Amino acid sequence: MLEFLSLPFMQRALIAGILVGFLASYYGVFVVQRGLGFLGSGLAHAAFGGVALGILLDQEPLLTAVPFTILVAIGITYVKNKTNLAGDTTIGIFFSISMALGIIFIFMKRQYSSDAFNYLFGSILAVSITDVIAPAILIFITILFSPFWKRWAYSSFDRELAQADRVPVQFDDYILSVLIAVTIVVSIKVVGIVLIAAFLVIPPAASRLINKSFSKMTTFSIVFGITTAIVGLWISYYLDVPSGATIILLQALLFFIVMSVKKVFR
Repeated sequence: MLEFLSLPFMQRALIAGILVGFLASYYGVFVVQRGLGFLGSGLAHAAFGGVALGILLDQEPLLTAVPFTILVAIGITYVKNKTNLAGDTTIGIFFSISMALGIIFIFMKRQYSSDAFNYLFGSILAVSITDVIAPAILIFITILFSPFWKRWAYSSFDRELAQADRVPVQFDDYILSVLIAVTIVVSIKVVGIVLIAAFLVIPPAASRLINKSFSKMTTFSIVFGITTAIVGLWISYYLDVPSGATIILLQALLFFIVMSVKKVFR
């Protein structure tokens, strides 16, 4: 453990993992409660389009992926609210467009880039200072939006009643979509585009199994997310395996343990 903590790149990865664990688990409870698991996958693949654009332009991929993914998130929310299409249909449309653009951008680069691989599958070695600062800034923004939490929780449980109670539900949809989009972008270096959607879903799902209160569900989800991120990074370092996949498998193990324990006590 001392060797693990003495390496600068592992220190950065550990801090980034803790921050990402908090963000993904915090916003994940809204994703799970609203049945938006596919949104995480759609925005993750939208982030691939933004990352590919950054690689093509020789820019920091994070700087292009953030606005690109935000635009996709706003587009998904707008089309979903303005049409009678189901949410998963709308997400599927933008999902496909973003992936197609990403593939074209990578093809236009016409040379191998390790950045694309790192963003797709996550890499401890690739975590930079930027990957620590970005989620830290987002946590600060999340704190600023903390007064909205009760409103978001209310509409997550009963959208129609919240609308009847004059809660600006559609406006909140845009805010949540943008914050989830940015969370996904700042998380992909640690977890990877392929697996970040699972990070948004598994810790909140495990927490939901044992909590009826939304506040407790949020707290337990954050604890699960941070703990599995720390332990997963440590295991991946010593086994020399991809960090993102290790974290997700650990979260899946935790989910099935929680499910089994609950069944036994029931």
